[in-house]
Amino acid sequence: MWIDERGSDVLGVVECRQLLTIGASKHSPGHLGISGPDAPTVLPVDYAMCGPDVLLRVGAGLFSHIAGQLVAFEVDGIGQDGRPWSVLVRGLAMAERDHAECAHLPKPRVSQPGQHVVRIQTHVVTGRRLGAA
Repeated sequence: MWIDERGSDVLGVVECRQLLTIGASKHSPGHLGISGPDAPTVLPVDYAMCGPDVLLRVGAGLFSHIAGQLVAFEVDGIGQDGRPWSVLVRGLAMAERDHAECAHLPKPRVSQPGQHVVRIQTHVVTGRRLGAA
């Protein structure tokens, strides 16, 4: 781990993946960043992990917009040391047709969660922890 020019701890990929898994197990919401015609949009979403990748359950409209596209996914939390952390994933969003290998799917907290399962491949994973060690 190293400290960036702002004083944040830069997290390694292994720790970032662990934090993503912890966030999913605690049912923490994530944020899906997508490109739009006028400006980027960030939406709150529930997620699960399947191996190194992020799974989302979305409706038909959002699915048609993100399937096959590069997206960003971010989740935040507070560590046991009281310091906030943030993990950012950038990768390709793909339709997930065979999710039998995954222990569970995301449990959306919306009245109409949608029936499309999307896998965000974790091509790029970065993270930061704020505050003094």
